[in-house]
Amino acid sequence: MDQQILARSAVIRRRSSIADLQAVLDGLVVVGLCYMLISRHIGALTARYTVFVFLLLCTLGLMYDVFGIYRRNANFTRKALDLLQAWSLTFVVLIALGFVTKQAESFSRLLLGQLFLYGYVYQVLLHLLMRMLSREVSRHAAEPNKVLIVGTGRLALFLNQRIDANEWLGQEVVGLVRLEQEDGAANDAQRPNFGKSAPCLGRLEQLMQLIDTHNVRTVYFAIPLNASEIVESLYFRLLDRHVAVHWVPDIFSLRLVNHTVSEIAGLPVLTLSETPLIGTSRMLKAIEDVGLSVLLLVVLAPLMVAIAVAIRMDSPGPVFFRQARLGWGGKRFHIWKFRSMYVHDDHGVVAQARQGDPRITRVGAFLRRTSLDELPQIFNVIAGQMSLVGPRPHAVQHDVEYGQHIAHYFARHNIKPGITGLAQVRGHRGETREIDKMLLRVESDIEYINNWSLWLDLSILVRTTRALTGANAY
Repeated sequence: MDQQILARSAVIRRRSSIADLQAVLDGLVVVGLCYMLISRHIGALTARYTVFVFLLLCTLGLMYDVFGIYRRNANFTRKALDLLQAWSLTFVVLIALGFVTKQAESFSRLLLGQLFLYGYVYQVLLHLLMRMLSREVSRHAAEPNKVLIVGTGRLALFLNQRIDANEWLGQEVVGLVRLEQEDGAANDAQRPNFGKSAPCLGRLEQLMQLIDTHNVRTVYFAIPLNASEIVESLYFRLLDRHVAVHWVPDIFSLRLVNHTVSEIAGLPVLTLSETPLIGTSRMLKAIEDVGLSVLLLVVLAPLMVAIAVAIRMDSPGPVFFRQARLGWGGKRFHIWKFRSMYVHDDHGVVAQARQGDPRITRVGAFLRRTSLDELPQIFNVIAGQMSLVGPRPHAVQHDVEYGQHIAHYFARHNIKPGITGLAQVRGHRGETREIDKMLLRVESDIEYINNWSLWLDLSILVRTTRALTGANAY
C-alpha cells in the first residue's frame, strides 16, 4: 500500500501555521548566520555578498519547496535527510552559478564551508525544537478527540496507525466498526502488520450507540469506493449528533501514479495520476537536462566522432539509427542511436535484440555491451524530447503489445523518457521475452515517477556509471 496519500491528510491546514513559522525561522537563521560569518571574515556586508545572500534565500526557497520540507510530516530522520539534500543542492546551484558567471573566486571558501556546515546543523536543531514544542502544545492543549473508524480493512488499519503516530492531530482512535459485508474471521487472519491497532467494537448498526458510549466526536469512513451509499445513509444522522465526518475512500486497488490531495476553489480534489513535472519541478528538470547534456556533449564529442568512424569502417550503412518512440504524454518522437546492426529489412516487425543476434555488427556488439550506442540521445534531451533520467522508451509496436498485457503500462508516459532510469540501474534491461520481466521494469518506472526528485536523478546518473555493462547488455 502506498502511504503517501494519507500523510497529506485533510487536516494539513492545521499544520500550515507551524510550517509558515518554521520557514520564517529558517530564513532568519540563515540570514543571521550569513551576517555573522561575513562580518567575521570580510568585515562588512559588501554589495557582492548582499547579492549572494539574496540568491541563497531564493534558491533555498525553491529547493525546500521541491523537497517538500514544510509539507511532509515525515519522521525526524527522514526530515533531516531531506534537509541535507535540499541544503546541499542549494549550494551546488550557487557554486555552479558562480563558475558560470566567473565570480566563484570572489567568495571565501572558508566562509562558504562554515555556512554550509553551521547552517545545516542550526536548521536541524531548529526543526527538532519546533517538532518537540508542537507536540508538547498538542499534548496539553485539550483532551484528545475520540475517533471511530468505520471499516476494518487494510486502509482502516493503516489510518488507525497513522492517527496514533501523529500526536499533533489531537485524536485518539477508540475502535473500529465492522461493515456488514466484512467477514471478521477472514479479516483477522489476513490482517497486515501495521503495528498495534484499536479493537473492533461492533458492527455498523451499532455505530450510534458506540458514539454515545465512547463520547466520539469524529468518525472516519475508510471504506471501498463502491460503498458510498453507507456514507450517504449515515451522514445527516451524524451531523445531528454534532460529529465530524471524514471519508477516506479506498483507492489503493487502483495503480496510483504521483497521487496527491488538493483543492480547487474550495472543492476537494483527489488526484490519482499526474506528472511530477509541474511548475518549478518542470523548470528544474529542464535545467538539469540541458545543463548536464551540453556538458556531456562537450566532454564526449571526441569519443562520439571515433565511434562514428568505427561504424562506417565496420559495415556499410548510416552512422545513426532513427526509430519512432512514444514520449511524455504519449507524444511520438524519433529517437537517435548509433547504428549497431547491419542494414536489413525488418518487414515492419520490430524484433528485440537477443544474445548472439546475427544482425548485430562487431562494433555494434561492443557499443551495445557498453551502452555507448545510446549517446546520440543527448541530442534528443537537448531538443526537449527526452530526459537524462526517466523510463526507457520502447518501440511503438512493443508499447502496443505490452499495453495489452500490463494494465498500468502507459503510466510510464507520465514523465519524459530517459537515456537511463531506475529500472536500468537495477538490472532490468535487455530482452523481455517473459511478461514478468517487463512488469519489473514498469514497476521501477512508476516508482521513479512517484518519488521523482533532482537528488534521485543525480543518484541514478552516478549508479549508471556502474551499470553500463551487465548480464543483460547485448
